[in-house]
Amino acid sequence: MLIISADDLGRKKVATNNSLICYKETLITSASAMVFMADSQRAAALASKIGLETGLHLNLSEPFDGPLLPARVQEYHLPVVRYFRGQKLAYLLYNPFLKKNIDYVFKAQYNEYYRLFNAEPIKIDGHHHMHLCMNIILGNLIPAGMRIRRNFTFEPGEKSLANRTYRKIIDAWLVRRYKCADSFFTIKPFNEPNRLRKIIRLALLSNVELMVHPANTEEFKFLMSNQYREVIDSVPRGTFHMIA
Repeated sequence: MLIISADDLGRKKVATNNSLICYKETLITSASAMVFMADSQRAAALASKIGLETGLHLNLSEPFDGPLLPARVQEYHLPVVRYFRGQKLAYLLYNPFLKKNIDYVFKAQYNEYYRLFNAEPIKIDGHHHMHLCMNIILGNLIPAGMRIRRNFTFEPGEKSLANRTYRKIIDAWLVRRYKCADSFFTIKPFNEPNRLRKIIRLALLSNVELMVHPANTEEFKFLMSNQYREVIDSVPRGTFHMIA
């Protein structure tokens, strides 16, 4: 089964609008929604109206810009953003000095998602994949049993041995505690048709999550192309609800 998940719903109007177009055209099956952002409230209302399955796109690396942002949320969030933006590999380390901040902004975003959608998120992933930072993982902030996004799936030679080993260790821990797809890929580079066909073949045998960003102009153009539709029409598509 292939789960095609659009990131950044609610971040900006273009992200929302393009994601909804893709869903109506059956080009995606799910989306990840950001809260406390410029278009979060409108995105939640529109996605709920058409029945688009959504999860929480946890944001620890970009300032909130929503019109109704509580001052206390901003106060706790900005030091977290500065930390993760200031150090490229900061997500690999547990920062005890930011424990209170990260705990607070995680719960604030989770609660805001519930307020906007009147439901628990069907899954959790992260803006810039920050749901896999050590403070989130070691802090056990995501409730056990939830559906979450795993690390990117790479073949031998795509990344260093150390990189692949680290991801393998984290994924092994994730699948013991959470519900995950069997593999996870980004649609880029989408100018390599053989790569996408290989992902599709894998989805015939297992559950595969494919991440897309409809707000990106070139990516949206590809998603709307006949080439993309022909490839995804050859495989069963589903949603995160279907991952047991």
